[in-house]
Amino acid sequence: MKLYYCKYPEGRQNFGDALNVWLWEQLLDGILDEDPSSVFVGIGTLLNNALASRTSKAKQRIIFSTGAGYEKQALSLDESYHIYCLRGPISAQLLGVDPGLAITDGALLLRKLIDLNPLPKKYKFSYMPHYDFAGDGWQNACDQQGFGYISPAWDRAKVITSIRETEVLISEAMHGAIVADALRVPWIAAKTHPAILELKWQDWCASVGLEYHPQTLGYLYHPRSSQGGWATGDASASVVDWVVSPAKQVRDWWRQRKAAQELSELAKTATPCLSSDVCLERLMTRLEEALEQFKQDYRQGKFQG
Repeated sequence: MKLYYCKYPEGRQNFGDALNVWLWEQLLDGILDEDPSSVFVGIGTLLNNALASRTSKAKQRIIFSTGAGYEKQALSLDESYHIYCLRGPISAQLLGVDPGLAITDGALLLRKLIDLNPLPKKYKFSYMPHYDFAGDGWQNACDQQGFGYISPAWDRAKVITSIRETEVLISEAMHGAIVADALRVPWIAAKTHPAILELKWQDWCASVGLEYHPQTLGYLYHPRSSQGGWATGDASASVVDWVVSPAKQVRDWWRQRKAAQELSELAKTATPCLSSDVCLERLMTRLEEALEQFKQDYRQGKFQG
């Protein structure tokens, strides 16, 4: 059974998607391999009309805590799909399936794999942008305010540790908020760009008994960096680029200063969110039960042939 998730070019990763390999290889030890005739679809917004073509060799598709969204159409289900749980009630509604299948995002299961004892806090606030908008500009803006900066392109362990070392996470990256909530770190949803898919946030928030009300931040234009996101240097830069670079530096400095001020104001005025301990434990139990049911079905040969 092959693990299916959203992959990025070699040398780059997105935190939410990268959780898949680390999480499922431990929780599904002895089940996953490279056989494409059956696929396990886990963390991600992957339930859309493109899934069938992207897993075209699969005769069996296991859906576990995945969410609907993106692309143009909802997924058309057939007998190859075996849904054990979904990210939230919106996904269940879009697929037209039993609302009881809506549990929550599978990233919550990381609570089974890491030490949950709290770490000393390094930052009162940290900011985690969406993967597509991460880069040195936000790093500089955070530095100006004494905030921590967390890139979704960092190594998974570094991201998790950085979240644990934060008192309140301001996050545009949904899985930053999901993992913060799982680790009992209060979080504030932020949004800098219309491209952020609100539906997936609403889906997850509904699963944990919260509402999605993102705080607006200005979009920070900045060069992409090698840390994931915008690259700061280009060896092929033209003479014209070099001549105007001082003006660009002033412009970037002004934009980063404005972003830092907006972050500071947001931190002062926004109310952090956190699901209740009771809700978290209930969802954790339901996810574990769904996972055990899948493993039992697998052992009994349900997905063979």
